[in-house]
Amino acid sequence: MTTRKTTPTTAKAPRKTTAPARTTPAPKTTTAKPKTAAAGAKAAPAPKVVSETAPVVSAPDLKKKELLDRVVERSGVKKKFAKPVVEAMMDVLGEAIAEGREMNLQPLGKVKHQRTKDMAKARVTVAKIRQNKSAAPALDKAKDKVADGAE
Repeated sequence: MTTRKTTPTTAKAPRKTTAPARTTPAPKTTTAKPKTAAAGAKAAPAPKVVSETAPVVSAPDLKKKELLDRVVERSGVKKKFAKPVVEAMMDVLGEAIAEGREMNLQPLGKVKHQRTKDMAKARVTVAKIRQNKSAAPALDKAKDKVADGAE
């Protein structure tokens, strides 16, 4: 094994520089301000309510028997003749909905298929129905009932 000679180190003299002496910076005093996404970006306008609709208390579900009674009353046809027609119409509408077809059936309105979800025991179809206000007098009657109840 070789040994190394060590020489005593001498302390070096500090260098003289012409740069100014460093001073510690003064502590910053800032107030907390919310940060914005960009300095030049404009703030988003406050949201406005365009129109407000009052919730309409609906009647109980329209069942097949009540639908048939209303069709007989409005058409003046005997029930034994109207029943097969109403049932066939409901079958055709159900098939069209299952296929995801859009339907334009005035005055019922335009039925637009949105999405379908298959469940364990049923298929759930979400659709939009767009009705003309002039073609649906029942909508005007519902608004009148709501207005009368509000007074």
